[in-house]
Amino acid sequence: MRRVRIMGIKSRIHERINNYIKDNFNEVVHTTLNPKGPGVVRIHLVPPIAEGDDTGSAVAIINGSDIIPVNTSWTILLMEYIKEVNKYSGREVSEWDSKAIVDATVKSVRKVFPLLSKRVIEKDIFRIMDTFTKVAYREKPDEDIEIVSLSDYAPYMRAPHRMDLLVSAMEKDGNWHCNQKCVHCYAAGQKLVSEKELSTDDWKKIIDKCRESMIPQLTFTGGEPTMRDDLFELIDYSRWFVTRLNTNGIKLTKDYCKKLYDASLDSCQITFYSDDEEIHNKLVGANQYVNTVAGIDNALDAGLSVSINTPLCTLNKDYVKTLKFLRDKGVSYVTCSGLITTGNALQDSSLSLELSNEELKQILKSAVDFCNENEMEISFTSPGFIEDEFFNELNLTRPTCGACLSNMAITPAGNVVPCQSYLSAAPLGNMLTDDWSSIWNSEECIVRRDYSVKMTGKCPLRVNRNSAKEDK
Repeated sequence: MRRVRIMGIKSRIHERINNYIKDNFNEVVHTTLNPKGPGVVRIHLVPPIAEGDDTGSAVAIINGSDIIPVNTSWTILLMEYIKEVNKYSGREVSEWDSKAIVDATVKSVRKVFPLLSKRVIEKDIFRIMDTFTKVAYREKPDEDIEIVSLSDYAPYMRAPHRMDLLVSAMEKDGNWHCNQKCVHCYAAGQKLVSEKELSTDDWKKIIDKCRESMIPQLTFTGGEPTMRDDLFELIDYSRWFVTRLNTNGIKLTKDYCKKLYDASLDSCQITFYSDDEEIHNKLVGANQYVNTVAGIDNALDAGLSVSINTPLCTLNKDYVKTLKFLRDKGVSYVTCSGLITTGNALQDSSLSLELSNEELKQILKSAVDFCNENEMEISFTSPGFIEDEFFNELNLTRPTCGACLSNMAITPAGNVVPCQSYLSAAPLGNMLTDDWSSIWNSEECIVRRDYSVKMTGKCPLRVNRNSAKEDK
């Protein structure tokens, strides 16, 4: 009799759990911890692909890269915790707030698991968050967890983790449509980024469709996205997502940055070539150094989460000097890259400035040493330049091609492409006119995704233009 009763209780709990998942977990749930850094932790909790009555296992994606399978009980706990944390979005969470978040989470979880004590639930909350934080910080967690590679997770994906929205075209009405003309611009001259720009309403329709497709992160880019007058409106409309802005920083006045902050922008990446004014201006093709530096200052002062990206070449190879300049301003996050061999980077003016792989390695080694000594975070974002062993030695994440896997892009006219540099081939479809599943499961998208799944570290767009340099 007792056994029958226990089995009955277990059956009811199982039913309650399944009903909770089916009723409450139909889209990506996300939050950002410590958004102003250093040490940001972005969590995306992605629903499983259910098969019949089986709800399957969810996954947590940490900072867009590490994928952790999450069991059902921890899924429910995470959902409730994230829901409570997000009530405090936009302000610093005090110790009292943290207690309130935990108490509210415990109360909600016990509606599903009434037999669990408050102490057990609290302990699990701290275990989960400690685990995710250590994974984000590249530290070994105390928990024995499985981290799944993106390639292993690929068969279960319904969409990329990030969609780049090229809201601004490179050319408009037959004229150049950017406030710079960078020597290494990967988008210049590519036909799909010179299309007629969509209206505000059309971009909102696309943003809605991205949410329906369970894409958790949007990056506003271009062209130069700040050329659009409706950028604040589009970012504000995208509050459900983790939002990012890629910009040259020229238009980031104090008022502009306040509007970005009020629109709930999660992070802002500013391209900055060098602390040397002459070098920076030469590489961006305009006398905009002063405005970009002011933009960096204004973004930091406004409380935006700021990262600085520097494409490396022979002119700015004294990268550590630039890092010192950025550190003194209070910048905590930096990225650097080789050259994407599309657009202007196919021209001799860019080719003549390209670094060899050995030169890149020397620069990167010095940069990593400096950042480690000064509590800065650094990433190298170009796949296919440097061997895996080098990244392992420096404890850096190895960059790989994520086209049609972790990231995709949408052109100014709504066309979907494998990545934001893939702007000359035929698009995979159009976000306004085509069903998302038909784009994601198209033959070309699958071919690209299969290439990315191999994690070869090679960019299919990279052209080996100067073998002599590679052999140095």
